Amino acid sequence: MIARLAGVALLACWAAACAPARAASFPDPSVDEPLAAGGQQTAVFAGGCFWGVESVFEHVNGVIDAASGYAGGSARTASYEIVGTGSTGHAESVKVTYDPSKISYGQLLKVFFAVAHDPTQLNRQGPDTGTQYRSVIFAAGDSQLRIARSYIAQLDAAKQFRNRIVTQVVPFEAFYPAEAYHQNYAERHPTDLYIVVNDRPKVYALQREFPALYRAPGTH
Repeated sequence: MIARLAGVALLACWAAACAPARAASFPDPSVDEPLAAGGQQTAVFAGGCFWGVESVFEHVNGVIDAASGYAGGSARTASYEIVGTGSTGHAESVKVTYDPSKISYGQLLKVFFAVAHDPTQLNRQGPDTGTQYRSVIFAAGDSQLRIARSYIAQLDAAKQFRNRIVTQVVPFEAFYPAEAYHQNYAERHPTDLYIVVNDRPKVYALQREFPALYRAPGTH
């Protein structure tokens, strides 16, 4: 993506000055499902470049797998080059497979809003611009829709962020995995300038702010 070739100064501005302004503490969702056995479940989130969102969720306790891909458009146009034009309806997304006996959907939402991205940025995220970088929750079923919408209302009512949340909540339809070289990109390219400036701080924030949710690399 062309935006990822921006200069060091622009990236540093995003990391230091353009992070979401919010309260120091972040609340749990008032509406959530209890932890319960029942196999694996999935959640799909979009919040800017999928590298960083995937990297955050790969470090969350109870997450079995996080995969980068595309959601919101058709299978025919679900490729990196075409999605990058911003004309396909897709958003760069991450499919999170998790164990509902270890972490709830609401707690995944907490991570998504608190550290994975800035939910107040419209059709962009940091240095990346376009509808493919919009903030979206692709909710699978009525329960996820209800929990996500309730949490956004809760955060807005509490004025958790300086600006209102612009995250869309839409029914999940399909997820198309991204090309192999995008998968686990942040972990495989830890010295990439984009990763160092934009994505590694998100993982540090997860560890610092939610130590009970943080999982060190290589552990399960």
